[in-house]
Amino acid sequence: MTDYHFPPRELAVMSVLWRLESATVAEVREHLDEDLAYTSVLSALQILEEKGYVRHEPEGRAYRYFPTVAADRAGKSAITRIKDAIFHGSTERLFAQLVSDRKLGRDELERMRALLAERLGDDDANGNGNGGAA
Repeated sequence: MTDYHFPPRELAVMSVLWRLESATVAEVREHLDEDLAYTSVLSALQILEEKGYVRHEPEGRAYRYFPTVAADRAGKSAITRIKDAIFHGSTERLFAQLVSDRKLGRDELERMRALLAERLGDDDANGNGNGGAA
């Protein structure tokens, strides 16, 4: 797995691109929480392009930028770094932290339960029979 590391400003720009699927500099600017100058957003996009995380295509007198890295792949990399740095590599401790969030509603917890049940079913189907313990 490639390790994707985004400083805060680059992550904010990537978040807009992932949400919109593509955007011009002006569109990224208007969707950012922080009020940045046009040149600051352009600079962030150019850096991301140099790193290979975005690409652009001409659109009139501007460029339209597209993410070349999927959000879920970047998220997996970030979660792995958090798990290793904060939870000493323990997925169980990371999971415990996530589900202890009191803001999680019952519906979301039920969806998480269904994901766990599906994963446990996959392990049983693969003959592991140990409930997913490794």
